[in-house]
Amino acid sequence: MPEPAFALPHHSTDLHGQVALVTGATSGLGWRFAQVLAACGAAVAATGRRADRLDALAAEIARDGGTCLPLQLDVTDAAQLTTAVDTIEKALGTISILVNNAAIPDAQYATRMPVELVDRVIATNLRAPFLLSSEIARRLIARREPGRIVNVTSMGAHHYRGEAGSLYSTTKAAMERMTETLAVEWARFHINVNAVAPGAFDTEMLRDMIERHGEVSSGFPRQRLGHPAQLDSTLLYLVSPASEFVTGTIVKVDDGQNPR
Repeated sequence: MPEPAFALPHHSTDLHGQVALVTGATSGLGWRFAQVLAACGAAVAATGRRADRLDALAAEIARDGGTCLPLQLDVTDAAQLTTAVDTIEKALGTISILVNNAAIPDAQYATRMPVELVDRVIATNLRAPFLLSSEIARRLIARREPGRIVNVTSMGAHHYRGEAGSLYSTTKAAMERMTETLAVEWARFHINVNAVAPGAFDTEMLRDMIERHGEVSSGFPRQRLGHPAQLDSTLLYLVSPASEFVTGTIVKVDDGQNPR
């Protein structure tokens, strides 16, 4: 067997020289993802709708010695997606890492959901990641450069208990299939596409759900919610050189909360 062309053990998470775009970075998992990528050396573009939160995140990352470009973005606006990529490239360079994290819940039963909400959930949770992934892949392919795309889905793509949220679950399941198909389409261009499916983590979105429906962790085997930091290692594995041979994979991270 020939010797590998990389040092062993093959576990580097050094992201210096990489440019990462994280959507939905104003709170929760997206906020943490931006921090972690910057801490490992990537220049990070953090996007979301709340400009004040993005500025606070950028300031925090800068204090820790990292680089972060805050950029207000409505992912449901296709024109804004292209403009945002242009802006990021001019400021930081070619985007080689994309974390599709922006999402909204539906929080209603299907029979009570107005068409406007249906369109907004689909546009945010599915259409935007597809368009943004394609825009970045198009540019990487033209430059013959590799890239990593990580889609943040949900264990709701695999388990649905009948509570309000059927459309959210549907969009996350579709996002996982998108992960698998784009991975195949772009494999020959060395663009890896993978997904992380978190269980119940302590985020702003989950806290809003708990306020509406009540506590959820008491029914879990370990009776706890996840902390966003417990996704650090999974994210870094999927965006780093260590996962070069991994594409089209969905990694479930749920602490055993959902029956297999």
